[in-house]
Amino acid sequence: MRIELETDRTYLRNLTVADAEDFYTLNLDPEVMRYTGDNPFKSFEEAKRFLAEYDQYQKYGVGRLAVIEKKTGDFLGWCGLKYTPEQDYYDLGYRFFRSHWNKGYATETALANLHFGFRQKGLDEIVGRALSGNTASIKVLEKIGMTYRKELDFEGMEGVWYSITRGEYESMI
Repeated sequence: MRIELETDRTYLRNLTVADAEDFYTLNLDPEVMRYTGDNPFKSFEEAKRFLAEYDQYQKYGVGRLAVIEKKTGDFLGWCGLKYTPEQDYYDLGYRFFRSHWNKGYATETALANLHFGFRQKGLDEIVGRALSGNTASIKVLEKIGMTYRKELDFEGMEGVWYSITRGEYESMI
């Protein structure tokens, strides 16, 4: 499945193997990775393999999307939905190069993904998870209308679980 979204300043599209260099470089920055719970890729080839095998689009009709700045064509990072079948929830995630932090891209693209999830996919609820110390990410979740629901064990670290239902989203717009 091909997903294409658009915001005022960006295009969002499926990640491809052609994004491997940017994807790999993004994950090398320790500050970008600080609150993710993920390990950086060990090599460019590992990032390329990950992208080649990424199956969220085909399996679930959602996925993390490359965020491309309209003005420059630059890869800014990614933002998108991910389905976790073991617990049956759709999670909103985002990750941007540090040079694009504090410019509103996370909020702008997250809202586009909420719209996609509720309006096009017909989802009932979308979740946002973050490590407790990641105040910037938590602020984005709150700006887009998500509500704190509970604490969570985020891969051995303290985390928070936010969510928004379709009804809550509809009442915002």
